[in-house]
Amino acid sequence: MSAPRLVDFHCHLDLYPDPAAAIRACEEAKVATLAVTTTPKAFRQNMNLAKGAEFVRIGLGIHPHLAEQRWTELPLFEALLPETRYVGEVGLDASPAHYRSIDRQVDVFRRILTSCQRAGDKILSVHSVRTASKVLDHIEELLPKGSGKVVLHWFSGSVADARRAAALGCYFSVNQAMFRSERSVALLGTLPLDRLLTETDGPFVEVDGSPVTPGGVDEAVRMLGDVVGLGAEEMRRAILNDLKAVLERSAN
Repeated sequence: MSAPRLVDFHCHLDLYPDPAAAIRACEEAKVATLAVTTTPKAFRQNMNLAKGAEFVRIGLGIHPHLAEQRWTELPLFEALLPETRYVGEVGLDASPAHYRSIDRQVDVFRRILTSCQRAGDKILSVHSVRTASKVLDHIEELLPKGSGKVVLHWFSGSVADARRAAALGCYFSVNQAMFRSERSVALLGTLPLDRLLTETDGPFVEVDGSPVTPGGVDEAVRMLGDVVGLGAEEMRRAILNDLKAVLERSAN
């Protein structure tokens, strides 16, 4: 990969109306993009769409919202895992709409973490809605430091959870919608500068009533810089340095 200009470390490119156009937008803007998937069956199609792309990488995922329906795809997940370094979207969600499936979600997440630890050197984009401490418990047990890297997507845990995550080696991907909550902004101000990435979470994040543009992280960079006391250009460079650290291969 030549030098990217920006980072979108969590985007659902295949859920835009024209995924091929979404990939082209990221390529043209030179945005290093992690295109997460929600089921293993979606992975190969996404890989085909991104074939030859310089800045787009595809994650292999089982979204926690779909764990109850798609847990039977775990053998497929494990079979496909050697084809990518990137895993996502995975994790846990205990919000009211999804709490009923939490036991299945935990089973799926733990099996994914175990598979990633065995494979080694995977990079995971992890969902942790109302489950930050539980997600960190499972990561600490099954994917200890040095056996993989975790990027916590749209993190909404406590300051104590964030400190613990950082101590475990986790990174945080930040999107524009996170700045709409005072609590979230206060949390962002406590995160270590060397653990910050940006994301869109498109098309789920909307700007002025429309889905955020694929790779459209410029505003998130600017707002994150405001929170941590850096100008937009300084913040952009810091995020690129953090991406470089995430992508560094393990010495193991």
